[in-house]
Amino acid sequence: MGNFHPTIRHHRDFSAEGDAKKLHKACKGLGTDEKAIIEVLANRSSEQRQQIKQKFKTLYGKELEKVLKGDLSGNFEKTVLALLDRPCEYDARELRNALKGAGTNESVLVQILCTRANQQIRSIKESYKRLFDRDLEDDVKSDTSGYFEKILISLLQANRDEGLEINEDLAGQDAKRLYEAGTSRWGTDESEFNVILATRNYMQLRATFKAYEILHGKNIEDAIKSETSGDLKKAYLTIVQCTKDCQGYFAKKLNKAMKGAGTDEDTLIRILVTRSEIDLETIKQKYQELYKKSLADAIKSDTSGDFGKLLVALLH
Repeated sequence: MGNFHPTIRHHRDFSAEGDAKKLHKACKGLGTDEKAIIEVLANRSSEQRQQIKQKFKTLYGKELEKVLKGDLSGNFEKTVLALLDRPCEYDARELRNALKGAGTNESVLVQILCTRANQQIRSIKESYKRLFDRDLEDDVKSDTSGYFEKILISLLQANRDEGLEINEDLAGQDAKRLYEAGTSRWGTDESEFNVILATRNYMQLRATFKAYEILHGKNIEDAIKSETSGDLKKAYLTIVQCTKDCQGYFAKKLNKAMKGAGTDEDTLIRILVTRSEIDLETIKQKYQELYKKSLADAIKSDTSGDFGKLLVALLH
């Protein structure tokens, strides 16, 4: 998927014990030292945060998460707890929250399942089982339906080809199949879309979308918009956008989360936490290109207090 860069890497002079002590001191006494919490958590990799958690438990006989939970609140607390999870555990928790209770939050399902690589999806399924003693696939099946359910189940198989080879003949055939499954007749045969969108490698899909445009004079997004609606449309468009420019997809999502009246803090947290060790640096560059404004400035003007400071710290 091209060159992309994280904002968080392994911290060089890392001491799990030193960090555990810092965090313990930050939570002791009258006030909580949020600055110290930000300094530690926003500058350590996920792996290092796991070591800090272990060390904290060894030194103090308490779970770091529980201590912080008791001391913090609101979106700052949410972000801190997200950082203390492994990425796959955090995704699993987000999916569980999206699936439980009265309504299903379909857009969270789309944002996670349509953008993760095979290995991430496998780890998410394992974490889900371990944390909730439930089967993610079963929960998705019981909470979604129709073609939307089918594409999510296809993606949950984690069977995408992850090679980089492009087979031009196949791209032409797939483009033709997508066209015949879609625009050229009433009633869309979405299963063709599922097979192609859920199993081909990203380079191959790009070639297919190009071939589609050349053959039919319209881009695949327009075809999807005219042929599908609702959650299915969201899922297909997310896969297409992620294929064409994954960092651009996340930059746009961040912008949308901050546009208009209310801020969608959950989306901000989800993207910054889960992409910080993958491609957040590149997402920042995309954001700047698209909106002529730095992502850090956008977040500063849209969030406040320690929550805002922590998000901005994740960007550096």
